Amino acid sequence: MATYKSIKYIIPTEAVEHTDSINALADVNTTTVAPSVGQTLKWSAANSRWQPADIEEAAASGTQKALFGFGKRESGGRTNITNLVSSSGVVASDTTGVGTARDKLAASGYGGDKAIFGFGFIGNIRTSITNLVSNLGVVASDTTGVGTARLGLAASGFGGDKAIFGFGSGTSTGSGYNNVTNLVSNVGVVASDTTGVGSARGDLAAAGYGGDKAIFGYGLKPGSGNNVKVSITNLVSNTGVVASDTTGVGSARFRLAAAGYGGDKAIFGYGDTGGISNGNYYSMTNLVSNTGVVASDTTGVGTTREQLAATGYGGDKAIFGFGFNESYYIRNDLSVTNLVSNVGVVASDTTGVGTNRSELAAAGYSTTA
Repeated sequence: MATYKSIKYIIPTEAVEHTDSINALADVNTTTVAPSVGQTLKWSAANSRWQPADIEEAAASGTQKALFGFGKRESGGRTNITNLVSSSGVVASDTTGVGTARDKLAASGYGGDKAIFGFGFIGNIRTSITNLVSNLGVVASDTTGVGTARLGLAASGFGGDKAIFGFGSGTSTGSGYNNVTNLVSNVGVVASDTTGVGSARGDLAAAGYGGDKAIFGYGLKPGSGNNVKVSITNLVSNTGVVASDTTGVGSARFRLAAAGYGGDKAIFGYGDTGGISNGNYYSMTNLVSNTGVVASDTTGVGTTREQLAATGYGGDKAIFGFGFNESYYIRNDLSVTNLVSNVGVVASDTTGVGTNRSELAAAGYSTTA
């Protein structure tokens, strides 16, 4: 009897990924395509067999939720407000958060059904504070972080149940950009600094793709006299190894957001191609294939803006939310959201609920609760 080793699978009642060896001929439906080593399987109640499928597809039972949190209000300072997002993409009203109010932080899912917020900016102080989020969406109090305190970084899940924070700015000057990364274990423990590869930069975005990998993309790096907007991307393997620079496609920009969608693909969206108060805001998006290839610009829909957040929800969809733009140098904070279908189509504006704000973060949580 043949055995396929290191096969990922889903316990039907848990929707949580496991890795094991199973007897393929006895337990696996191979009437279509036989699974390969490392293939993800899900349980078919119709024929009581495991069959090849994607982990996100198996979890896409309508239970995955999302969470926007923290951020800044031009009129009201920094916040630790959170807004839950249902598995159908409905954004809830404000919940007064816990932990240190801050902005320009990052967030990611980890552990299969939980999330973590980390790092950010408090006044003129960079932090490495983290806040874990339970699978019920409850934000925990501060954990004193490890690694380089910084802002303008990005984060994503990888490897099925872990996460990575990466890049960012450690000082107020252009020379302070870095390519430091910090891995997060499947129980939410943040590791010390890993010296990264690729161009040091900040104000970038990151998302998962391919089921178990991640991609960092775009951002702002120091240049001769002025900071330079880039469309550079860096792929992350399913073991958390960051690859060297790939010359990106699409408009170079910063202060954008990114999220996974469709189970194994990703989308970068919105951002700014100019400087502060230049008003060069966009709603353009760039799709990422399940092999990490970034597509050229797609003219987006919805309000052009920057310093927003994005995350996956519902197992195979995504949502962009909040952010700001300016008109005649008057800052306009927003609570606008835009849903993204499981084929990467961005919907028109939904008037959001909760506090208008920007420089926040978002992550998925709860595939079980």
